[in-house]
Amino acid sequence: MSPTLRKINLTAHVMSSVGWLGAVVAFVALSIVGLCSPVPTTVRACYVALNLIGLLVIVPSSILALLTGLVQALGTSWGLFRYYWVLMKFALTIGATALLLLHQFTAVAGAAHRVLTASAGPLPDLGRLATQLVLDSGLALLVLVATTILSVFKPWGRIRKRDALDVIGVEVGVPQAADARMPLGVRMVVTVIGVLLMIVVVLHLMGRGMGGHGM
Repeated sequence: MSPTLRKINLTAHVMSSVGWLGAVVAFVALSIVGLCSPVPTTVRACYVALNLIGLLVIVPSSILALLTGLVQALGTSWGLFRYYWVLMKFALTIGATALLLLHQFTAVAGAAHRVLTASAGPLPDLGRLATQLVLDSGLALLVLVATTILSVFKPWGRIRKRDALDVIGVEVGVPQAADARMPLGVRMVVTVIGVLLMIVVVLHLMGRGMGGHGM
């Protein structure tokens, strides 16, 4: 990319990433208030606001951050398969965006629907769904903090050529040197994150989560 185009894309990426992080912080605060508040009107307002923040801020910001990050990687010397931190950040962003979309249209929409259809008097009964919103949004915040740390510290160094080929599924006949392997810490982090993402996806698809997403 030309320097001007690169700066424009980087600006869009930073703004969307910061907006995503800020919206998730607000989401965490509102989900905690919705879980703990004894005032029915406050609880209803929190879950309606959570649904609006998710639809109008978090979803667009996450998609824009993912797309501009991909353009920034492929359009500059950083590349997508040249550095461990870039690849890790890209994987975290894809996972967070996928889970966000799934979570938004199940748990968040379900909570908003329940409080809107509940009777006007007592506290809406969300069961363990209220707790799930706090835990899920807290996990999302940790993922975004992790991606921010990766962007600032850029750990683990450069991916060797053989590692990059393995990542994109290309088989070559050259034996891999011992020092060219992905660091053990990186592989452990990738494995743990992958397992956690798979568990959360399965729970959401089964409609169970922390107590169901009935609508």
